[in-house]
Amino acid sequence: MGGVFSTDELLERYPRHTEPTLRVNFIASADGAATVDGKSAGLGGPGDKQIFDTLRMTCDALVVAAGTVRAENYDALRLDEPGRAWRRTQGLPEFPLMVVVSASLELDPAQLVFVDAPIRPLVVTRKGGTPPPGLADVAEIIEVGDDAVDLAAMVAGLHARGATQLLCEGGPHLLGALVAADLIDELCLTVSPVLTGGGAGRIATGPDGPPRRMALRSVLSREDMLFLRYARSR
Repeated sequence: MGGVFSTDELLERYPRHTEPTLRVNFIASADGAATVDGKSAGLGGPGDKQIFDTLRMTCDALVVAAGTVRAENYDALRLDEPGRAWRRTQGLPEFPLMVVVSASLELDPAQLVFVDAPIRPLVVTRKGGTPPPGLADVAEIIEVGDDAVDLAAMVAGLHARGATQLLCEGGPHLLGALVAADLIDELCLTVSPVLTGGGAGRIATGPDGPPRRMALRSVLSREDMLFLRYARSR
């Protein structure tokens, strides 16, 4: 299917669910690279931004690893007016909650993701960390887990706050940890029609574990970009 996707079409293909859902959104080249020159933006193309924005619009909370926040130089999680208007019609807050996962707390409190945030972001870390000066002024800091961030406890805590539709945008280590913890309900994968070669990593990096079967729920394409949505196979 070519051309520009309509909002209604994308909402049908990427719906909010009545049950709690952790959805991850990633892009990869046709030969499996997760980045070009260290950033995922180099793989983007027609339609990708539309789906990216739709997934943000429909989520309750956006979960991102600190390394991705730094590497991709994340701005504040601000939606455009049509996105905010749609959320108002659904009885949702105008903006999703921004959640940054960081075991080391190596974060810059002056980054726009914090200082320009429309609602106070949440930083999830393990116990015993020392936040940099100023971070507690621009974010709420939650400790879960001893040696590493307890992702299952993080998800449960977000659900307790009413954030049941979770979206994760990276990075590979966080995705790998979520796979290992068996927390992923949906994978939204964009396949970019490029061959990169080189040494770029996969979209997931982490411990080995049993394969987890997923079911293909949606396929879209636009100008050779392929957009796939997989759901947990029940």
